[in-house]
Amino acid sequence: MTNRDFPSSTAESKPLLPKINLFTMFRLGLFQMGLGIMSLLTLGVLNRIAIDELAVLPFLVAGAIAMHQFVSPARVWFGQMSDAKPILGGHRTGYVWLGAALFTTLSFVALQGVWQVGYSLQATGWSAQTYGWVGVLAFIFALYGLALSASSTPFAALLVDVSDEDNRSQLVGVVWSMLMVGIVIGAIVSGTLLQQPEICGAAIISYDPTQTGKVADIPTLQAKINPVFTLMPAIVFGLCLLATFGVEKRYSRYTSRSSIVAREDQITLGRALRVLTASRQTGLFFGFLLILTISIFMQDSILEPYGGEVFGMCIAETTKLNVPFGMGTLIGISSTGFLLLPRLGKKKTTKIGCLAAAVCFGLIIMAGFARNPGLLKTGLFLFGLSSGMITAGATSLMLDLTAAETAGTFIGAWGLAQAMARGLATLLGGLVLNLGKVAFDSPVLAYSSVFFLQAVGMIVAIWALSFVNIREFQENAKAAIAAVMEGELD
Repeated sequence: MTNRDFPSSTAESKPLLPKINLFTMFRLGLFQMGLGIMSLLTLGVLNRIAIDELAVLPFLVAGAIAMHQFVSPARVWFGQMSDAKPILGGHRTGYVWLGAALFTTLSFVALQGVWQVGYSLQATGWSAQTYGWVGVLAFIFALYGLALSASSTPFAALLVDVSDEDNRSQLVGVVWSMLMVGIVIGAIVSGTLLQQPEICGAAIISYDPTQTGKVADIPTLQAKINPVFTLMPAIVFGLCLLATFGVEKRYSRYTSRSSIVAREDQITLGRALRVLTASRQTGLFFGFLLILTISIFMQDSILEPYGGEVFGMCIAETTKLNVPFGMGTLIGISSTGFLLLPRLGKKKTTKIGCLAAAVCFGLIIMAGFARNPGLLKTGLFLFGLSSGMITAGATSLMLDLTAAETAGTFIGAWGLAQAMARGLATLLGGLVLNLGKVAFDSPVLAYSSVFFLQAVGMIVAIWALSFVNIREFQENAKAAIAAVMEGELD
């Protein structure tokens, strides 16, 4: 064993690492802002075009898009790789850049896949060729998800590397606030794009496999939308470069904290997985995240159809429903990180957010019965505030339950739980809505069944969180991880 195996030797060579400042926090947030824009392009614009304009079956569209979440087990591998194998001179930045170059390119490829599904559907109906193109689209989204994991997981680990306990909650608040800025920008851009006679029609989602609805002029749609999927991803890639350039080299504490630097040969994936199960609290927090994430995101696949079928909104108007939700989330995250978390603590803040979210789902249901778009937007704004509290609180808890020795592996694991849950939530929302349509003649009752289930889930999440104990993790994890690293665990 040489001196380089000891963290102290690295610490002595870099005795005074500067603390990250507010400007750099906002600069890092540009990466998340880019992800927000991309989410609106892929989950907003592509989803609406495929379902409403091209009349592709909603379940197939949701299934194809959800593939980018279902490949998320790769997050663990990318996290482990960024811990062990630096590229382009850093443990995190190179992965962020390469992944961003790929997912921004693949977003344009996915749009071309959507057009091919539409062309095939118009020409041959629901033929083997059409289903084949849906499969190709699902494959493209799987590649998109892999590229996203390769970029976002090392980025989240970078947040751990460059922050300390006393400023981590502020960093989380700033960075995740910028995510919502991107979502709001994406919603405004998407809504403006769709506010045209050719795109903003009155078509409502149909679940009849034989119904094709209106026949879209695909070449016209391509001419209007393809340039957006060229320019916006290029801007997002530029934001990724601007956000991370030089940050790791100047601020990262990774080499002074980690006991595995220059020992990547000992960090196999199997050993990384044992690290993830070394603490009982890790599994408990996984369970909480699963319930919480499903409960928050079940409405992802049904919110815009809810606005159309129950409130009579056109496609552009339903896309802009993301604006009040995004603004509320933005305010919720930023205020929670700086004001509530230091005063109430992470667990209590998260519990209050869950309870408030359950109440908000009640408001969204009431808006449907009243056919009141204003009440719907108010409910979404308040739900955004609640989601902001939950995001800031739960993310801070996640970082507390992250061992510095294997930050990339842990962050990848947390991202895995959330991504799988979001994919499941998308499918579950559509399934519950379909069952609701069978059980109820009234559309508002069918949609309300989804929102009601989400409210119940929030209450269950509060119960699950009561079993999470940060102190137990911090007391036991270090010794357990050290044992794993030495191969001494059975």
